[in-house]
Amino acid sequence: MTSAANLPPIPAKRYFTIGEVAVLCGVKPHVLRYWEQEFAQLRPMKRRGNRRYYQHHEVLMVRRIRELLYEQGFTISGARAQLQQGASDAGVWTGEPLEKGGSPIVVEASDAAGSNSPIAASSALGSIRQQLLEIRRLLEDGEPETSDSSLKSTI
Repeated sequence: MTSAANLPPIPAKRYFTIGEVAVLCGVKPHVLRYWEQEFAQLRPMKRRGNRRYYQHHEVLMVRRIRELLYEQGFTISGARAQLQQGASDAGVWTGEPLEKGGSPIVVEASDAAGSNSPIAASSALGSIRQQLLEIRRLLEDGEPETSDSSLKSTI
């Protein structure tokens, strides 16, 4: 069985077929179809003839599911709970509908911590969320907490 470290890098494409995702994630297509039924977060777009097209964030999700099931030994229900818990802790999009006009923020894992790990991407998203909350607080307060006048003039 292929370990997460031996998986090929994810190319910079917008959509991936089920066969491409199977190769990128080291699982067979029928396993992906089964996981779509078991994990609410995994909903590839379907087009002509019910062909599945996965986006980059869904490929990362498949790799995370694979890691939980095959490498960490979770059951399907345990992996589902872990994904829900990890997503809610890190403030990560869990696949539930977003507010009108909203879209998930996808961070490349390689940008996150120099690795190709969904965990690193979740960590980076949590950090980004904290920074955005701080910016929001600053905007609501109207004044930054620093006494540096040059910094105030740039804000």
